[in-house]
Amino acid sequence: MGLFKNIFSKDRTKDEAKKKESLDKGLEKSKTSFFNKLTKAVAGKSTVDAEVLDNLEEILVTSDVGVETTLKIIDRIEDRVAKDKYFGTDELNRILREEIAGLLALTNVGNETDFVIPENSKPYVIMVVGVNGVGKTTTIGKLASQFKKQGLKVMLGAADTFRAAAIDQLQIWADRVDVPMVRQEMGSDPASVAFDTLESAIKQDADVVIIDTAGRLHNKVNLMNELTKIKRVMQKVTPNKPDEVLLVLDGSTGQNAFEQAKQFTKATEVTALAITKLDGTAKGGVVIGISDQFQIPVKYIGVGEGLDDLQVFNKIEFVDSFFN
Repeated sequence: MGLFKNIFSKDRTKDEAKKKESLDKGLEKSKTSFFNKLTKAVAGKSTVDAEVLDNLEEILVTSDVGVETTLKIIDRIEDRVAKDKYFGTDELNRILREEIAGLLALTNVGNETDFVIPENSKPYVIMVVGVNGVGKTTTIGKLASQFKKQGLKVMLGAADTFRAAAIDQLQIWADRVDVPMVRQEMGSDPASVAFDTLESAIKQDADVVIIDTAGRLHNKVNLMNELTKIKRVMQKVTPNKPDEVLLVLDGSTGQNAFEQAKQFTKATEVTALAITKLDGTAKGGVVIGISDQFQIPVKYIGVGEGLDDLQVFNKIEFVDSFFN
């Protein structure tokens, strides 16, 4: 695991150091809660035995890592205990760190350092889904801000037409970030808004299009039909759109976030995840479990209120902050 050691200890630029500090601060509650429990679990123990593993299993589950992922981690540690014969409790932190980093590496690959879009995909279209209250509109606003900082031309589409508040909230963000937004009246066809947004984006030579959708989950059939229609109508403007379907989940809701992920992945093809509000909770383990169980890359995480507190998810930095 020398690779991880080298990456964890690398020199950082001032900007990278600032982001890492924000990440450390955002995960502080999760880390403190986890290691307080872990310290109690190994108190008086010199080796990792069945009792320690049982306690560790409970800790991981109550830290919202999820049952399936927890059992996977415990199985791997048991294998290492059996192989190494003697496994001291002082090594448990390092072993946990390595196993969780390994799990995250299976799903989260590619760019992890900046807000960029693939070449030759202009305009890059992101359709954002998620229930009301998870921070969907805020995430869109912060994404727009970050893409704009990269010198990209951004356009928003207010396709959550079932709530006037949703349109108004997105307009506030568009004005704050100073990017154009396409909107229609409340009750308009969401697919029509998406069509107009994409058409306008092409005419104005936009680089990135971010389209908000309705945050309803009470009827999966209606949701599926609506999202499918939005996709189909956008493809009338230009094929193979959207490029990305981003599901926003509230990390502070723990297991409820798992259920939302399950429902939305049934309703549409989700290609990336954004997990918000990690700074206000001790449930940061949800990032590990959701990434592993749904095999969908976590692309962004929210670790604070500021514009720069929406970060591109970097699995190495995340594990470092969680276990440092």
